[in-house]
Amino acid sequence: MQYISQIIGTSMIQALLELRANKLRTFLSLLGITIGIFCIISVLTVLDSMKNGIQKEMSTLGSDVLYIGRWPWMDEGGQYKWWEYWRRPGMTPTEVKGIANQVPDVAYASLCLTTQSMTLKFEDHEVSSIQGYAVTNDFDKIKNFEIEKGRYLSAPEVDGGNTVVVLGYEVYDGLFPTHLNPVGKSITLLGKKFEVVGVMKKMGEDMSGFNFDNSVVVPYYAAAAVVDMRSLNNDPMVLVKTAPGKNLENVKYEVEGVLRRLRKVRPGQGNNFAINQLSQISERIEMMFGTIDVVGLFIGGISLIVGSFGIANIMFVTVKERTRIIGLKKAIGARKSSILLEFLVEAVVLCLIGGLAGVVIVLILSVISTYGFNYEIILSFKNFSIGMLVSAIVGVLSGIIPAWTASRLNPVVAIRSN
Repeated sequence: MQYISQIIGTSMIQALLELRANKLRTFLSLLGITIGIFCIISVLTVLDSMKNGIQKEMSTLGSDVLYIGRWPWMDEGGQYKWWEYWRRPGMTPTEVKGIANQVPDVAYASLCLTTQSMTLKFEDHEVSSIQGYAVTNDFDKIKNFEIEKGRYLSAPEVDGGNTVVVLGYEVYDGLFPTHLNPVGKSITLLGKKFEVVGVMKKMGEDMSGFNFDNSVVVPYYAAAAVVDMRSLNNDPMVLVKTAPGKNLENVKYEVEGVLRRLRKVRPGQGNNFAINQLSQISERIEMMFGTIDVVGLFIGGISLIVGSFGIANIMFVTVKERTRIIGLKKAIGARKSSILLEFLVEAVVLCLIGGLAGVVIVLILSVISTYGFNYEIILSFKNFSIGMLVSAIVGVLSGIIPAWTASRLNPVVAIRSN
């Protein structure tokens, strides 16, 4: 064991001396390994960070919510038949009540109509391109947004269609640039005066398309007084949250049955509504990640192949330069296995140096991305280990033939070589 450790230690020193003695040649040969490991580990690191971000957002949004409306988020087993989806009847408060009353595993159900490009005014200030969410009760319990100033809409206000509104943070910032307390103030939207009762905390856009920062929330019946809810250009959406511990797929099946009965859909006919869930998005993203993963690994693999040829070339040159030394070692009793191990370890060390350089570049870029651009990318220990393992394997594969050649040299011929 001590003998093997001595060989490994000596070989590592020889590899470092080779790197120092032939800087340019070694650098160019290691460049392929560095680029290959960089491609592989950067792809794995970015994809892992994106997946973690999506899973984190999924956990905050809740993977237990169904989004029901005219339009499916993905194609329904073939062509996306938008002309059929567009003519489907919109969702109504009656269907929301039917789901809430007839499906026992539903915790909350709410109706939401999204209106685009609204203009809001307060005194001399005006904001445009604002989204409006006209909602029924329990919408806040499903989307889980927080209130920074004032309060959310009360149940009597929602049921009575009162002209009250909750502002998104960016809307509040635009209408009240001096950060005046907006609660109790009246603003103009949809051609009517609405009283501000609250302001939401800054959140950003979520995966289901809700952007509460640049939006307002109003009672559904208040909006229904001025907006044609049954227009084909409007698509009210029902949001259904599953009760804790209940299976989403079972709830989805029961909700589908209730809606088919309420809409009088005949057996054998297709649904005239679409039930969407966030897992559909995550599955499609997983497929996209898989494609990116394959492309990144392919590019990295090509670079590693090129780099392995470079390492093999270095090792062949090294064997040539040390032929007489190899002959002397064998003449005084060195075994073939020790010569083989010596050059194999040297090749692995060179590859590990190139691989480490690639991983360090990934680490530097991840730090820049995280702290410079506020996009968190973390190099995990698993990916670091993969980079080092792949480097070691490439070192073994690229060094095995030169090492085998060195171990098979005839000592007499080797000593006489120039």
